[in-house]
Amino acid sequence: MKLVVVSAGLSVPSSTRLLADRLAAATAERVSATGAEPEVQVVELRDLAVEIAHHFTNGFPGRKLAAALDAVADADGLIVVTPVFSASYSGLFKSFFDVMEKDALAGKPVLIAATGGTARHSLVLEHALRPLFAYLRAVVVPTGVYAASEDWGAEGLPERVERAAGELAALVGGLSAARPARPALDRAALDVVPFEEQLAALRPAG
Repeated sequence: MKLVVVSAGLSVPSSTRLLADRLAAATAERVSATGAEPEVQVVELRDLAVEIAHHFTNGFPGRKLAAALDAVADADGLIVVTPVFSASYSGLFKSFFDVMEKDALAGKPVLIAATGGTARHSLVLEHALRPLFAYLRAVVVPTGVYAASEDWGAEGLPERVERAAGELAALVGGLSAARPARPALDRAALDVVPFEEQLAALRPAG
């Protein structure tokens, strides 16, 4: 089972990559608990910036960009993390998904996450990222994860990471497998009268 992480962090070290790694580790742990063997691949968009720009001008992906696009298209589940720039996702983040084949994410489970300097930008998940991946026809997990500077080491972030990871693992593994089994219906214990017999009983004799 292949999980691909797309990180749009620019600095080294990067809080965006740190959040991406935490989400990937939590999701892989949940997937492993189901008996599947997760394979995690990280795509660092910082390393692909030049090839992404060239793709816009010549229409062809470079070798590294092509490999990254193929990895995302072939993934069973996707974790995407972007820093917040001007109250939205970064231009590099958006550009990567702009050069992707239009149907590459259709039906694919995606966990969205973002990092920023202040909690005031937390709604970027709902105002920018969720609409973007809905447009790409991905299946976005209900819980998005936003980490402001003050969230690191504070209460709340680990719980959000675990909840979102559990939701992604459930989607990747199949929603039916994640739901508890419904109790079997003992039809022999039910006094069921066929409709034909009920109708016959209403008809006048003779």
